[in-house]
Amino acid sequence: MPLLNAPTAEAETLDLVVIGGGPAGLMAAEAATAVTSRGRSLRVEVFDAMPSVGRKFLLAGRGGLNLTHAEPLDLFVTRYGAQREIVGNWLTAFGPTQLRAWAQGLGIDTFVGSSGRVFPREMKAAPLLRAWLSRLRAAGVVFHPRHRWCGWDEPGGTGHVLRFTTPGGDVTRHARAVVLALGGGSWSRLGSDGAWLPLLAKQGIALQPLRPANCGFDVTWSDYWRQQLAPRFSGQPVKAVAARVRLPEGGSIERRGEFVVTANGVEGGLIYALSAPLRDCIETTGSATLHLDLAPERTLEQLRMALAQSRGRDSWSTHLRRRIGFTGVKTALLREMTTPAQRDTVGELATAIKALPLRLLAPRPLEEAISSAGGVDFAALTPDLMLKKLPGVFCAGEMLDWEAPTGGYLLTGCFASGRMAGAGALRWAQRHHETQT
Repeated sequence: MPLLNAPTAEAETLDLVVIGGGPAGLMAAEAATAVTSRGRSLRVEVFDAMPSVGRKFLLAGRGGLNLTHAEPLDLFVTRYGAQREIVGNWLTAFGPTQLRAWAQGLGIDTFVGSSGRVFPREMKAAPLLRAWLSRLRAAGVVFHPRHRWCGWDEPGGTGHVLRFTTPGGDVTRHARAVVLALGGGSWSRLGSDGAWLPLLAKQGIALQPLRPANCGFDVTWSDYWRQQLAPRFSGQPVKAVAARVRLPEGGSIERRGEFVVTANGVEGGLIYALSAPLRDCIETTGSATLHLDLAPERTLEQLRMALAQSRGRDSWSTHLRRRIGFTGVKTALLREMTTPAQRDTVGELATAIKALPLRLLAPRPLEEAISSAGGVDFAALTPDLMLKKLPGVFCAGEMLDWEAPTGGYLLTGCFASGRMAGAGALRWAQRHHETQT
């Protein structure tokens, strides 16, 4: 299969150009291939800066591709925080149920795991991507890898002249409609580098700064931890715990799961699920305190009763292991975050186990984050995701100012926004094609 399709004639006007070959861009291309009411299909071409499309999507599938989640839609929508209403509109048209049916249409069976997460039977992204690209090519979609978008020569309401740099030199393409699906600012080596921000800012588009999402956080560990415990416990999961963060505006959020301690701080699924409020709290107050319940299956009184039993000649760590089953990294964390006096007082030790305060100082850099928050402000967009200042240009995916935790929510939102933008581009391009013929 050739990497590069034959170049389009310079003067030819394409119906739709999709820039970005991730899930949102590919879904936009698919939505735009639908046959219109006049029995005509659009000519759709996808341009991507990387040598092949779907690179971040493939990376997400290395540990088992978590496509979506099986929880009820009304609960599912709450995972999108401040943008739940906007994202909820996308999901009404293409939500978790439709996504599973779509995968089935590609010959990819899915199943619901014990946590409610939905995975392909093969637990891989590559088979789904291969089947998808095959179907898109069969529908007439043309792909142009190694085409880095570098702005407009002429943006306009009835057509756009787009500039690209390629290994063979600079080229321009004319399009009636454009879908930008350029990703956020994390994992730049896979194409999501945020290089599009100044290009849109130059056009007067309202943007929010890109910030890390689904990220780890820095902790000021003690010298003893860094020198003695970090070499032993870094990378080890802390399992079966709950975590709670108080919100600056009042109230709190709690989640259960597991996380990983690192030389710098903490990361992993449970931390990612709370990364948005933790990051926002740090931005507001300078730090965030995560209260860890290291024994969520036990009550405070049950812990007190177990720990009150005589230690005899047992060491403190042996006493914890025998009485409440604590070993390894949980014991190390408890030692790190408590004083000797707390450890020697049953009531204070039990309280610490149920609400161990872990102070987080900063999110890890954007480049390390799984995803990013910020991007194109929704005030700059119509409901079908068209830029108000650039008629005929639609945006989709992670470059929009929304975020979601891992667990299938982020990927589902990308698919759904791509579907919305692609459908809008289909209507726009068809309408303007008809007015010019």
